[in-house]
Amino acid sequence: MGTGNPATITVETIVHSPVESVWKFWTEPKHIMQWNNASDDWHTPYAENDLKVGGKFVSRMEAKDGSFGFDFGGVYDEVSMYETISYTMGDGRKVKISFIRQGNDTQIIESFDAEETNAIEMQQAGWQSILDNFKKYAENAKEE
Repeated sequence: MGTGNPATITVETIVHSPVESVWKFWTEPKHIMQWNNASDDWHTPYAENDLKVGGKFVSRMEAKDGSFGFDFGGVYDEVSMYETISYTMGDGRKVKISFIRQGNDTQIIESFDAEETNAIEMQQAGWQSILDNFKKYAENAKEE
């Protein structure tokens, strides 16, 4: 590709939980470590999150068999509690997540700049899988 103008990919879901709970599960490291994987053979053994404009976050994503892992992180550009989070990843790509209150449900719309290594369909499927895993976790988790 190399166009310098990356495609934007969007994934979304509706979580059957109020936005306040969804926000907590999305942003607190103890929760992030429970849902942040695209498949059952991966996990997130470590996460930190400084949720403020200019704050940094990182999640360590690893194959459970130890064969591969990487740090996923970035810096927050916008944080509007219960509404919007946007950030810039380490490679300069942008991500925006919208949390839309729908009564006791929350619609999450996540848009991100595609990277140039993997097919757009593969990236969309991977991010959607993580979002689906979040939905499952958020609908079944107990708040602490």
